[in-house]
Amino acid sequence: MTQSNKQPAQNKPIIGISIGDINGIGPEVIIKTLSDQRVVRYFTPVIYCSAKVIGYYRKLIDRDFNYQQVKNLDAINPKKVNVYNIWEENVEIKPGEINELGGKYALLSLTKATEDLKAGRIQALVTAPINKDNIQSDEFSFPGHTEFLASSFEVDEHLMLMVAGDVRIGVATGHIPLKDVTSQLSKEVISGKLNVMIKSLKKDFGINKPKVAVLGINPHAGENGLLGEEEEQVLKPAIEEIKNAGHLVFGPFPADGFFGTMEFKKFDGVLAMYHDQGLTPFKYMAFEDGVNFTAGLPAIRTSPDHGTAYGIAGKDMANESSMRAALYLARDMVSTRKESEPLMN
Repeated sequence: MTQSNKQPAQNKPIIGISIGDINGIGPEVIIKTLSDQRVVRYFTPVIYCSAKVIGYYRKLIDRDFNYQQVKNLDAINPKKVNVYNIWEENVEIKPGEINELGGKYALLSLTKATEDLKAGRIQALVTAPINKDNIQSDEFSFPGHTEFLASSFEVDEHLMLMVAGDVRIGVATGHIPLKDVTSQLSKEVISGKLNVMIKSLKKDFGINKPKVAVLGINPHAGENGLLGEEEEQVLKPAIEEIKNAGHLVFGPFPADGFFGTMEFKKFDGVLAMYHDQGLTPFKYMAFEDGVNFTAGLPAIRTSPDHGTAYGIAGKDMANESSMRAALYLARDMVSTRKESEPLMN
C-alpha cells in the first residue's frame, strides 16, 4: 500500500494514535512515520501518550522528530504532530520486556483515545500494537482491540478486515482456538459478517456494488459433503440468502486454490472462516504494509497488521510502512464516509 494521493483538505481530520505497549515497537514506528512532516498536510496527528515516552524513543533511535505537547485537545496545533500528555509520572521503559507497566499504559492510552473517538473529538483512531496478555485487567477482558472497541461502541456485528490496496480479507471468527471455530459458525453468523463487509465496502471504500467471495472451511470446500458438512448446511444457505437480497456474493471456494490461482483478485472482499485461513495469505502478500481495520463500527479504527515485536524493540529495526498505511487509510476513510453518506441513507 502506498501513501494516499488525495489532495490535502481544508478541514483536515484529527486522527488519534494510541501508543500501544510502550516496551514494544509502537512508539518507534509512530515516531518514524510522523517524522515526515508532510503528514500534517493531510491530517492532524494526536499521540495519546506521555512526552517522556516519546522523548525516550526519539533519543534511543536518534530521530529528528518535532512535536508539540498538549494537555487537552483544545490546544492541538493542526500544523504539527501533537503529543497529548495523558499521564505525567515517570515510567520505567524497558524495550523488549513484557511487563505489567506495558499493559497498564497501553490500556490508559487506548481508553482515553476511545473515549474521544466516541465523543467525536477525533475523527479516527489508529492503534499501535498491544500485548494481548499483559493488558488484561478488570477494564480489559477481550482477545484484542477489535473486541474491545466493539464492546465500547456497543456493536454486536463487526468484522476484522485486513486491507492492502485492493485486497480486503475479513474473518468470520477471530481470536479463538481452532477447535472452537466450527461451533462458532452458523448461517446467521455468516450472513451477519457478509452484511457488515458489504456495507463497509460501500461506506468505507466507496465501492457501489461490491463483489464478495466466501471461503470454505473444510479442505476442497467440503467436496459436496464428503469432507465436511459446514459448506452445505451453513455456508451455502447464508450465501443464498445474501444473494437473494440483491448482493454479489459467491462461493464457498476452496481456500488453497482460491489464493493459488489468484482468484481473489476478481473480488472486492473475501470472507475467510478463521484467523489463519485469512491472515496467512494476507501477510504473505502484504506483511510490511497491511492494515487491520474494524468494520462495522460507527467510527473509524485502523491498526498496523503486526504485533509488538519485542525482539527488535528499541533497536531502530522496526519497519514503519504498516503504521503509515494505517494512518493514511484512516484519513482516506474519513473522506470516503463523508462522500458515501448520502448514498447509504
